[in-house]
Amino acid sequence: MSTDSVPAAPSDFIRDLIADDLKAGRNEGWVITRFPPEPNGYLHIGHAKSICLNFGLALEHAPKARCHLRFDDTNPTKEETEYVESIQEDVRWLGFDWGDHLYYASDYFEKLFGFALQLIEKDLAYVDEQSAEEIRANRGTLTSPGVNSPFRDRPAAESLELFQKMRAGEIEEGRMILRAKIDMASPNMNLRDPVLYRVLKATHHRTGDAWCLYPMYDYAHPLSDALEGITHSLCTLEFEHHRPLYEWLIANVEGLPGQPYQREFARLSLTYTVMSKRKLLRLVKEGHVNGWDDPRMPTLSGLRRRGYTPASIRQFCRMIGLTKFNSLTDVALLEHAVREDLNANALRALVVLKPLKVVIENYPEDQVEHIEAVNNPENEAAGTRQLPLSREIYIDHDDFMETPPSGYHRLKPGGEVRLRYAFCITCREIIKDASGQVMEVRCTYDEATRHGVQPEGRPKVKGIIHWVSARHAVPVQVRLYDRLFTEEQPEAAAGEEGDFVSLINPQSLTLVEGAMAEPSLLEAAAGGHYQFERLGYFYVDPKDSATGKPVFNRTVGLKDSWAKVVAKQQGGGGKSKG
Repeated sequence: MSTDSVPAAPSDFIRDLIADDLKAGRNEGWVITRFPPEPNGYLHIGHAKSICLNFGLALEHAPKARCHLRFDDTNPTKEETEYVESIQEDVRWLGFDWGDHLYYASDYFEKLFGFALQLIEKDLAYVDEQSAEEIRANRGTLTSPGVNSPFRDRPAAESLELFQKMRAGEIEEGRMILRAKIDMASPNMNLRDPVLYRVLKATHHRTGDAWCLYPMYDYAHPLSDALEGITHSLCTLEFEHHRPLYEWLIANVEGLPGQPYQREFARLSLTYTVMSKRKLLRLVKEGHVNGWDDPRMPTLSGLRRRGYTPASIRQFCRMIGLTKFNSLTDVALLEHAVREDLNANALRALVVLKPLKVVIENYPEDQVEHIEAVNNPENEAAGTRQLPLSREIYIDHDDFMETPPSGYHRLKPGGEVRLRYAFCITCREIIKDASGQVMEVRCTYDEATRHGVQPEGRPKVKGIIHWVSARHAVPVQVRLYDRLFTEEQPEAAAGEEGDFVSLINPQSLTLVEGAMAEPSLLEAAAGGHYQFERLGYFYVDPKDSATGKPVFNRTVGLKDSWAKVVAKQQGGGGKSKG
């Protein structure tokens, strides 16, 4: 993404803070941010907020700015190369690039070890031999101070020797840890001698078995920021109470090339979904979804496969903005963003999900004509296509009722509708099977109503329905995706004693059998976006589609409950959930 293509970002407290830094001449006018995921799972829509912020700031402040991609890979038991690769793919898909600035915390293992030696020598860290249970018991509570470890005052030389043995693999897991020596009476629990290093005899995805001693995230993260010259370390609100430790480490380690500071913003919480990596992993492992890229998942790979576009996600992130307070954002706002993008860019097509045969009795039996249809009314450059029309067509079963309620404007006995792009037809007869189900509708058409013409003095036809020529229609596979959970806040609704998976929506995926499409869709390329007229926006599944056998995933329906809300907000009235 070039700087020229970056829309102006709304002002917020982070951007105001950076503006103040630049005005004061701090960091020699540079803005250096980073996106630092742990490679222990797939990125989700919540991460997109951070990606758009950090990479967006770099683009906004170019040329004296950049954003690093750094993998905070300090836990070899949960991290995999698969996740590293998927994260890079997701960031690029969103439209961002880190250039030459790809880093790993594991790049700094030797330096981080050296910094730990330095803290021990300063009597600011010590090797503790308490068990995990003892440490937990001695940590204290929010209302009572912790108890000093009996090893807290061990000589620095002794801690140095033991720490070297931990690195050499001479100490078993759980036997010893390295702790910072700060304040066991601090009201901030994160400052009560936090753990800096632990022994893990596990193979690392990059360093293999070179290390069996690994730094904790809260230790590695600030020092990695400083080593990279990060100026603004931006993270979500749950790390606010970790900031004093971040600052303590920066202040007490010598030889750091940078002096970053940390600031926090509210994380994204979205209705009808869960964001926890642990819970998402459970959905995958237990088979509630079909992998990390299942289109019902909030992962970026899942959203991509559902048909969400990078532009729509970037716009969504701009719309929700940045705040200092956690709140719940309505998923309808995300759906609104993708509708706006696809309305402007998706090709139109006619598809009948539940075909009902219609015979136009006064149309010549052997005649086939081609009717011009626009590919996108929002984009004249998209051109037109030719739709074949013959005596027998398919309409959707939902567009016909034998005994309709008052105000019904679709096809009914004796009623008239307009066929999209064609002419008006009137129902003259219905044919049922032995069970009484309507199998066929017989109609006549009015030649005078072609091309949208409304003959003078003729009652206006209110209903317009879509159709496909039965002779030319092609079968397609269609998947109707809906929200994964039945409750707005599944975790809260389940409660402490409940299970959020019990609230999975049984209609979150509907496989449509027997859908018939206009013949042009037979050549629909994987990754293509379409609006099935009157039905919604659909995406050609890049994983399951084959040549001549497209599979369409519904991205989102046509109804946009958020459009009015957004319009009201832009007009200065009201506030949304988000």
